[in-house]
Amino acid sequence: MLPISEDVLVQRLYARDETAMTLFYDKYGRVLYNVILRIVRNEVMAEDVLQESMVKIWYSFASYTASRGRLFTWALNVCRNAAIDQLRTRQYHEGQQTQPLETSQSCYQMATSGFQPEHVGLRELVMGLKPNDRKIIDLLYFGGFTQAEVADELQVPLGTVKTRARAAMHALAKAAR
Repeated sequence: MLPISEDVLVQRLYARDETAMTLFYDKYGRVLYNVILRIVRNEVMAEDVLQESMVKIWYSFASYTASRGRLFTWALNVCRNAAIDQLRTRQYHEGQQTQPLETSQSCYQMATSGFQPEHVGLRELVMGLKPNDRKIIDLLYFGGFTQAEVADELQVPLGTVKTRARAAMHALAKAAR
């Protein structure tokens, strides 16, 4: 098959010529795949992203403007963005997964039996807080209460507990410096 110029390829793609899409893939597919692969670093994922990108290129070709750049550059940006989106999605989902306790290394480490918060001066720092904030910190961090339980215990709205806890933590961080 004779090589086809980019201008002719663009015109045929605008005309929705399906064989032009095959020619486009034959001409640029390997290079686009390699760019995607460099981003996602996984062959199967790169193939999926390339396929999705080809579909996107086909359906959104009307948005391509030849005066703004070459066809290859536009297609490269579509593929690169799709690869980055795929990475972000994968990293987001992996970041949301928690490791089961059974496989966690922390469950095999012995806790120090003699640790007390006083060893780091935490009680002294807490004593420097306002009485309302101190009570919330005592219940949350030393009493093991949840924020909802603290709200019930102190008969205050949950939002107030959250606000005071945040302010107290900020004050403690400042005092620890």
